Amino acid sequence: MSETNQAHPACDLRGIREAVCVDTSKITDSCLAKDCIEDLRVYLTVDSQCTLDHAVSAKARFVELLHVGIHVEAVPYNTGYYTLDATFYYRVIADAAVTAGRPAPITGLAVFSKRLVLFGGDSGARIFSSKDAFACCPSKESIEAGSAPHGVVEVVDPMILASGVSEPCGCCMDAPEIPQAILDCFDGELVLNGECKRLCVTIGQFSITRLERETQFLVPIFDYCVPTKECPTNGSSTSAENPCELFSQIDFPMDAFFPSKPDACIPPAESCTNCRKTEK
Repeated sequence: MSETNQAHPACDLRGIREAVCVDTSKITDSCLAKDCIEDLRVYLTVDSQCTLDHAVSAKARFVELLHVGIHVEAVPYNTGYYTLDATFYYRVIADAAVTAGRPAPITGLAVFSKRLVLFGGDSGARIFSSKDAFACCPSKESIEAGSAPHGVVEVVDPMILASGVSEPCGCCMDAPEIPQAILDCFDGELVLNGECKRLCVTIGQFSITRLERETQFLVPIFDYCVPTKECPTNGSSTSAENPCELFSQIDFPMDAFFPSKPDACIPPAESCTNCRKTEK
């Protein structure tokens, strides 16, 4: 049997015909998350809230991620580190069981926010680009963010893990600030307070979060850049009947973020990775 592939094969540069300078984003830090979001309140439309108030029960059957709002800000007295605030906006569709007739569909908005601290590096240069959304109409936020890294959140479709109906508690919680573009995704006005019954859902969400900086360099590509650490969590229940415990048993869908590559080995003459097959 001939020698197997080396752990660090020598790079054959004879096939390179041209050197190209590439302007791209360098990932300064990243992490993957497997969030189980328990008892997330759903802000129903006026018609849907009226239906739920007269229903005996309701069960969520579909959840759609509409948008993720991202805000990056430097951590004071900790050079190179940034907080990344991510706000997830979900459209939830449920079936409300009334005393007579078929279940009535109801719809609403669920909002989930979390904060991460990632390393974004430090740069003395400020970046201005015509590709910027605020290039023609700058704002205070866009001007102050000229030297901050870009925050990116990649997600796959969320899962409904559980749902239930409850009565609002006596405390009055402030409703989240919802962008107008999100409100426009619903047919009617959302009920933010004063409801008789409340729909709550438990959602499972896989995501990868990273900070990036624009730079220019030339590097060989060997494989996908997969995060090696997990985002910190607030803990979860160990009960086997808990939806978050069941969600924790699902493997992270890595292929959804990084499509599988072909198994065929590229001949050494066509690649600098010096890939060789094992011969018997």
